[in-house]
Amino acid sequence: MLSRRSFIKQTGLLSFVALANPLSLQAANSSIGVQLYTLRADIAKDAVGTISKVAALGYKEVESFGYKEGKYFDMTPAEFSTFLKSKGLSHPSSHYSLAGIENNPQKVIDDAITAGQQFIIVASIPGDSRKTADDYKKIAARFNKVGELCKKDGIRFGYHNHDFEFKDLDGQVGYDILLAETDPLLVAFELDIYWASFAGKDPVTMFSQHPGRFELWHVKDMVTEPKKTFTEVGSGVIDFKKIYAAAKKSGMKHFFVEQDICPGPPLDSIEKSFRYIQKNLVK
Repeated sequence: MLSRRSFIKQTGLLSFVALANPLSLQAANSSIGVQLYTLRADIAKDAVGTISKVAALGYKEVESFGYKEGKYFDMTPAEFSTFLKSKGLSHPSSHYSLAGIENNPQKVIDDAITAGQQFIIVASIPGDSRKTADDYKKIAARFNKVGELCKKDGIRFGYHNHDFEFKDLDGQVGYDILLAETDPLLVAFELDIYWASFAGKDPVTMFSQHPGRFELWHVKDMVTEPKKTFTEVGSGVIDFKKIYAAAKKSGMKHFFVEQDICPGPPLDSIEKSFRYIQKNLVK
């Protein structure tokens, strides 16, 4: 019988092979996930109760955040994994800081595997380390190094964008540098579709330019008046039907509803997004 670590290594290798032929990847995952950061205020008060409500809405996957001192929401990786399984939830991905990973990469990797993850994702890049094109090249080198460590244990390393990566840096673009300077076998990308759209980028065009690189997505919609604010999927101007139709080309394996700011109770917002996605975007 394969050990969990051996199984992850073998299945991880299949992901790397698929990157060579992104169009062979399966179409959009029908398991709807949520980034728990959306519910951060509720989770701070009652993590177990809030995540239980997420499962009751019909979500099947969660992406966690806030890993601290070897714990997820004050639970050990094993405790958190057991709790999620008891609610019928899987935990394919979590957000981390790059510095936190680099401080003790093997500890983070081991905890991620124990917690049930297949992806370790850097949530953002601090402003003081991304001022120039050379800064982004240095970051890409760091990504490759951490990605290599993750690959050895059969787990994927990746990066989640905001809008700042798309700003001009004397004729270069930070996100383009990250894509060009990272090894596809070592570094995946979690495309935040809202933030890419906010920056004026077309996700479908990005999929065609870099097929197979966007293995994870964040999905939330955009209201353009009076400004580009967050809204529930299906309530704004982003053409998610077109985007989901191109999921295979993007290489998407998992997607997570996320809404940085909600107009009312976050649970209401993620329920609205869930219902729209379930009815219109996945089978």
